[in-house]
Amino acid sequence: MLQLPTPYYFIDEVRLQKNLEIIQYLRDESGAKSVLALKCFSTWCVFDLMRQYMDGTTSSSLFEARLGREKFGKEVHAYSVAYSAEEVEAVAKFADKVIFNSVSQLNTYHHCLKGLKVGLRVNPGISYSHFELADPACRYSRLGVSNEHELHAVANLISGIMFHFNCENDDIENIAATIEQIGIKYAPILKMMAWVSLGGGIHFTKEGYPLEKFCQVLKDFSKKYGVQVYLEPGEAAVTDSTELVTTVLDIVHNEIDIAIVDAAVEAHMLDHLIYRTSPRISSPGPGSQQIIIAGRSCLAGDLFGSYQLETALKVGDEVRIADAAGYTMVKKNWFNGVAMPSIVVRRLNGTIELVRRFEYKDYLGNLS
Repeated sequence: MLQLPTPYYFIDEVRLQKNLEIIQYLRDESGAKSVLALKCFSTWCVFDLMRQYMDGTTSSSLFEARLGREKFGKEVHAYSVAYSAEEVEAVAKFADKVIFNSVSQLNTYHHCLKGLKVGLRVNPGISYSHFELADPACRYSRLGVSNEHELHAVANLISGIMFHFNCENDDIENIAATIEQIGIKYAPILKMMAWVSLGGGIHFTKEGYPLEKFCQVLKDFSKKYGVQVYLEPGEAAVTDSTELVTTVLDIVHNEIDIAIVDAAVEAHMLDHLIYRTSPRISSPGPGSQQIIIAGRSCLAGDLFGSYQLETALKVGDEVRIADAAGYTMVKKNWFNGVAMPSIVVRRLNGTIELVRRFEYKDYLGNLS
């Protein structure tokens, strides 16, 4: 393999394609369409591959909608928790569907969207999430319309509804039961709609996931209510496709050996810090050598985690952090001025391409 200076995100298109083929299977068997959630993954150097298997993109902001139009093409779904008047005017130039978060924003801006499909996010009051921070149906949630009377009053202004109510849901029985509950609760509204998005957060590319049953659930829902179903996979599209490749810079000892690598959780895999989780290590493999792997920022809690590896780490060793695609490159930051990982892709034909290297000028340009 080409020797590259670390740190870098290493995207493997062969692994990525495995997820995309599952998405294609689901599209073929269920009739559901699939739009990539750019809030999770927007690294457009692999969009040429992804667009072959997906129907478009879904966004959470004006800039994401524009990126979807310019770099992915196909359908562009534009959603935002709140739009300004200027953003609605701008997003109309890039979107095929504009989805509002509230009745008040729908009433204020729907007249600006002549010729576009307009939708509304609905909070069904049920959800699946391992983390309260990511629970869209938590108490006082601002995400989506929860008042059914308000929803009925504006049903004539919209052609579709978005339900985004999952986070890392790999339980087929739960998702099947929840979709059934949503159908029962919103049946009169659903029968007035042309399309329904069931959002993202469904881990249907996980190994062993009962795809056939999931396809049937989606197909039955679509047929019963006469709607085109959409899914919004983010992590499901890119899971296990990418590694963060790092090098050990130092080993310190404080009751236990601590390996400091040339990356930072705070800057390069922020979600693990936010949710207090630890990523897997893909290399070295598992074993009996106990060690903490830490980031190089000054934050005391900048720790990838505690691991048992097959070999004791030493300065200069390579450490590969697994599953580093979702919510990483879109959240990376310049905390401490730590060097930003490059972006490297191994294409389907085996060619390794250094797509982007970040330098001091990028750090400088990020400031004022």
